[in-house]
Amino acid sequence: MPRVFDNITPRDIKLWGNHTVRLRHLLAEREDLFSDESLAKLIETMDPRDLDITTMGDDVSTWGHVDRAGQPGSKVLDAVRGGRVWINAIAVEKADPRFAELLEQMYRELGDTMPDFKTFKRKMCLLISSPTARVFYHFDVPGQSLWQIKGRKRIWIYPNTEPFLPATSVENVVRSLAMEDLPYEPWYDEHAEVYDLEPGQMLHWGLNGPHRVQNLDDFSISLTTEHWTDHVRRSYARHYGNGILRNVLHWKPRSSSLDGPAFWAKAGLTAAWRKSGMQKKQGYKRTMSYKIDPQAPLGVVPIAEQDRATVSHLS
Repeated sequence: MPRVFDNITPRDIKLWGNHTVRLRHLLAEREDLFSDESLAKLIETMDPRDLDITTMGDDVSTWGHVDRAGQPGSKVLDAVRGGRVWINAIAVEKADPRFAELLEQMYRELGDTMPDFKTFKRKMCLLISSPTARVFYHFDVPGQSLWQIKGRKRIWIYPNTEPFLPATSVENVVRSLAMEDLPYEPWYDEHAEVYDLEPGQMLHWGLNGPHRVQNLDDFSISLTTEHWTDHVRRSYARHYGNGILRNVLHWKPRSSSLDGPAFWAKAGLTAAWRKSGMQKKQGYKRTMSYKIDPQAPLGVVPIAEQDRATVSHLS
């Protein structure tokens, strides 16, 4: 398989994991993975539970799930090109062994360059999105990278501290009590790093960094990769333990350390709480509000209220 990265410099290595790093990759040349024919086949064959299709207007209240409605993959791509649709093919490495091989090679090359970068629980998602599609303000729990293949994206990355990333929001997400979306204020942009991603570029940012994304007038194909490290696992345990202390025991957490007695007490509390089964996870059900229609101006049309329950059940 051809190499993934064009070049990783000593500067990139020093910044990796704590600051935003933009690298060059060679994936835009992989027509075997990203041709229309390959994408259409993937859309048709993936488990519908792993194919999250959404649409959105200009604010988060207009965001909604979309049913493929039996449309062939080529027609879904037509709807994406002409509308406002975002497709997230989740854990695509499980659906296509070529992506599994690519994911392995990505992290092998990173590990060869940075021997201390040891990862596990890796995952890849394939994003196919319309020229004006967007993703609203949110954060991710694992380590995260965005790889641009076709089209251009603008991404705003915000500090992973208060008020941009409320501690209670992270605690609720790691305890499966809430989704990853966050409250957003326009003035946050004054404190954001802004990057325009071109084909052949990837971006990796600090853990839990809040971000939002806007496509720049091009049909877009991207990949996201996520991973866990010992640092990510410790951060998860700290937030989980803090959430139990704050919401269950009504004790305000004070330490943010990832080592020492306070941290290990939280890690033990996290392990005991998860093993006990006392944690009540949020039940999230994907409700279809729209269905694909390549002829519609936005590529989707609303589903009648009386039909939503049936469509959601089948999807």
